[in-house]
Amino acid sequence: MDALCLSTMTLRQVALELLQIQDPDSKAARTIATEVATSPCGGQAVLVEPPLLPGRPDRPMLVAPRQQAQRAVGTREGRTALLHALAHIEHNAINLALDACWRFAGMPEAYYRDWFSVAREEAQHFGLLRDHLATLDARYGDLPAHDGLWDMVRKTRGDVLARMALVPRTLEARGLDASPAVRQRLASVGDQAGARIVDILLRDEIGHVAIGNHWFRHLCTERGLEPLACYAALSERYGAPPMFGPFNLPARKAAGFTDAELSYLVQTRQSPPAGKPNKTRPDGSSPHHPARR
Repeated sequence: MDALCLSTMTLRQVALELLQIQDPDSKAARTIATEVATSPCGGQAVLVEPPLLPGRPDRPMLVAPRQQAQRAVGTREGRTALLHALAHIEHNAINLALDACWRFAGMPEAYYRDWFSVAREEAQHFGLLRDHLATLDARYGDLPAHDGLWDMVRKTRGDVLARMALVPRTLEARGLDASPAVRQRLASVGDQAGARIVDILLRDEIGHVAIGNHWFRHLCTERGLEPLACYAALSERYGAPPMFGPFNLPARKAAGFTDAELSYLVQTRQSPPAGKPNKTRPDGSSPHHPARR
């Protein structure tokens, strides 16, 4: 699939065009094929949002998280469900990065290049999981999925600071916490190829969350805000879901969370409310916090 032409379009325009593509395979292939190193970003332009963003396929059917059936990963059906959930996460992650790239005018050029580069890596992740699903005679779209992340994308569409605070460094960072358990579940049933894919996802996701941390702090400095207090205020204002442990502290530290932020997280968010068990779903979510996508 050919890349969109950056000789006549800015990087932000390309990101918006890609975001509107409905077919996941086409979206992933064209995102990967687009080279961003020397392209004009068009950071000052105010782009008009088209209807029906993001472009979505007819399948998977989107349902509430609690409507998704839970299956034991030791069964073929259970492993398929887990890998399908991961593929849905990565497909949504392409949309998330493209939206961060096109939506917010007036940011430095490095911001747009960062988020388009994230979109390319997420597209590669989607391809790995799609191809691994095929070894189980399954395709992305065969099972229902949920749309929890995009709700926060919609809420934060008017403020890049809120977006950086509450999507990459809140919801996406949950992927850092969930990855070790997901990897262990796949390895425990002999799916070493799947476990290696999760290793790749975790490695790259540390970099993606680090990008969110970098631009969050850049914006806090620009606006004269203290990051920890700002984050707490934005979480309350936008209704960010509560987060509970266990946390992958080494991965979070590698992604740029400060010692003060990690201490705050552990001290205030270690356990779910009394009487509400922290039962993790196959995609790393729980009844009390959604998965990162």
